[in-house]
Amino acid sequence: MSSKQSFSFEFFPTKTDAGHEKLMNVARQLATYKPEFFSCTYGAGGSTRDRTLGTVLQLERETSVPAAPHLSCVGDSQAQLRSLLAQYKAAGIKRIVALRGDLPSGMGMAVGELRHASDLVEFIRQETGDHFHLEVAAYPEMHPQARNFEHDLANFALKANAGANSAITQYFFNADSYFYFVERVQKLGVNIPIVPGIMPITNYSKLARFSDACGAELPRWIRKQLEAYGDDVKSIQGFGEQVITELCETLLAGGAPGLHFYTLNQAEPSLAIWNNLKLAQ
Repeated sequence: MSSKQSFSFEFFPTKTDAGHEKLMNVARQLATYKPEFFSCTYGAGGSTRDRTLGTVLQLERETSVPAAPHLSCVGDSQAQLRSLLAQYKAAGIKRIVALRGDLPSGMGMAVGELRHASDLVEFIRQETGDHFHLEVAAYPEMHPQARNFEHDLANFALKANAGANSAITQYFFNADSYFYFVERVQKLGVNIPIVPGIMPITNYSKLARFSDACGAELPRWIRKQLEAYGDDVKSIQGFGEQVITELCETLLAGGAPGLHFYTLNQAEPSLAIWNNLKLAQ
């Protein structure tokens, strides 16, 4: 693969031993494709803190791929964050995805000593200097809780200026929204790499529900085609693979610096797209 492009895969920590073993098997399979890193999510309000830590440390030990934990500041004290950073640094972790984090169910506003992702980036830099490569989140279609698009762009610039090295976007299905976002933040003087987050399409009802919840637009033409397939799983997956492959081709041809695959702890959907794109193994 091009040294100028970054390809990576994301997992979520599981609640069962069987689920964890499946995750590790998927990670070992994806490791053979030599991605730049694996990331592992962090539950609302730090609810998966220990499982995220354990998964990341095992990924780092047992695969040849660097692991990058998500770290959020909602619900965590500076002391807790400082402890996690020390553990990750001692384990040789070199990359962190720094987020505000989702609010736990029923919590109406952010809690914790650090309120924003830009605060967390600044805190990590103060505590650890340049030890970690810091990823932050980007929202081409606007963060669902943002006041407006201009305010969201300004918040992204704050994260970049606080010390972020690069960004990963929320998933999207409209390439123009990504290119417009990149153009706008560059006009604000932000030039860090912004890697598109890619969500394979394998299940319509789950995708629609998740997209509605997180503010990712699922275009009407995609919704209608997926609805038309009903329970025909093979057709849904075939159509989804085609749509996402074409999206990725457009993004890479337009200068996107790589792709970050939201695997949902599955190998095949992401690898189908990877192979269609003829990315190097």
